[in-house]
Amino acid sequence: MADADLDYLVVGAGPAGLQVAQLLHAGGYDYEVVEESGMPGAFFARYPRHRQLISVNKRYTGSSDPEFNLRSDWNSLLSDRPELRFTRYTESYFPFAGDMLRYLSDFAERQGLRIRFNRRITRVARAGDGFEAWDSTGGTYRARRVVIATGVSRPNIPEIPGVELAEHYTTVSVDPKDFIDQRVLIIGKGNSAFETAGNLLETAAVVHVAGPNPVRLAWQSHYLGHLRAINNNFIDTSQLKIQNAIVDARILGIEKQAEGYRVRFKFTRATMEHCYDRVIVCTGFRFDTSVFEDECRPQLAANDRFPELTGAYESVNVPGMYFAGTLTQQLDFKEGTNGFIHGFRYGARALSRILEQRYHNGTWPYDELPSEPRELTAALIERINRSSGLFQQFGVLADLLEVSGTGPVRHYQEVPFGYLHDPAFGEAENTFAVSLEYGPDHERTDPFKPSLSASVLGEGHIDAFLHPVIRHYRRGELAETLHLPDDLENEWRRPDVHIRPLEAFFTRTIAAARAVRQ
Repeated sequence: MADADLDYLVVGAGPAGLQVAQLLHAGGYDYEVVEESGMPGAFFARYPRHRQLISVNKRYTGSSDPEFNLRSDWNSLLSDRPELRFTRYTESYFPFAGDMLRYLSDFAERQGLRIRFNRRITRVARAGDGFEAWDSTGGTYRARRVVIATGVSRPNIPEIPGVELAEHYTTVSVDPKDFIDQRVLIIGKGNSAFETAGNLLETAAVVHVAGPNPVRLAWQSHYLGHLRAINNNFIDTSQLKIQNAIVDARILGIEKQAEGYRVRFKFTRATMEHCYDRVIVCTGFRFDTSVFEDECRPQLAANDRFPELTGAYESVNVPGMYFAGTLTQQLDFKEGTNGFIHGFRYGARALSRILEQRYHNGTWPYDELPSEPRELTAALIERINRSSGLFQQFGVLADLLEVSGTGPVRHYQEVPFGYLHDPAFGEAENTFAVSLEYGPDHERTDPFKPSLSASVLGEGHIDAFLHPVIRHYRRGELAETLHLPDDLENEWRRPDVHIRPLEAFFTRTIAAARAVRQ
């Protein structure tokens, strides 16, 4: 007999597991969280190795609106308790990992979450329509559904002959004095690679950061997993030729020598060798599927690094197995914020609403807005200028509007794009999706080169920077799209370029929808 018979088994007590647990707890559902370590958020006890986070902790925004302020608070989990805002835990703009550990511990304790610590889930199998799981202490669990929130725990090792000879980001020394006057090769071009390189600037003789693809910068791509400015001091030393370099080449092999390593590189036009005292692999992590039995092993995507999901955060091949946190980033891989707290906290809330709809006869929370175009426009202008969920989950979440006859408009907040047309919302003939998005090819736009906005260039031009997008669907098919211009301070309130065009759009589309019904 199982030690616990649950509605939900949540695996992992990191930020995502805590957020899901808090939402299940608030809903009164039967759940337990199982965590292999002795504390919430144990990832942050070890990572990042050099202890400084790259998530923004902006305490002063000029606003007292807690919803708006979450736009600049990338660390807080969602709750209705003001004391559990991360901004109260440190004044540092880029906080340290220890601050996050304190915060997550307090969040779990003060929310009264049901967590079993020091138990590692070692096996997950199908049991009828649900699941059975076993932990490292011999405990067993039966659950109708599981939510996997373990994060990515398995090192992502590139296929390079001899790579097993190298050191790894997870275990290499973080004491710069251990690298005095040494030649160091770092494999990888993400934040962990440049975090490691930056730590060695004062002591290493030479540092090369290498990989087959060019460095991508977050301030241009708007994907926060690309290189952040806080980690790019190394680029100066490379471009100014201070004995360091960024190497755009494929590594053909690593060989151990009597003193150090010999590494072969394949450049576009040549093959070359360089020698190093140390080689460090910093190429990220991937999802570990080893605990899943064959009949419930989730299918993978994104180079087999993440589970492949439906628009409802459910495994595409294992019904009833859901995912939360950084494991959901296959849905916006290398484009959005599902890999980060300030993104996946809203994904976890959307997941909780999906579960309530599917299994507990619940409805997605909604309010009613006036159907008269001017009043509807005014309400939505306020919404897009205040919402943190639409702002942080750009292109992933949208507010759904259902228009039926002359009655009020149903307004559902923060619905995943992949779930907009789910039958759970009924069969309204005319619906609208309101979101914030970057424009096409935004990652190729030079952010330091002046460019004209749609407010100047006129109708038909789509801005590259973040801006409101409104889509009209008729019977589930896209009928028309309106892109409003971007704004320097993300204040989409200008009468001439934001308010009047949106009102005109609603006047035309709603009138046409009503004419069809008649």
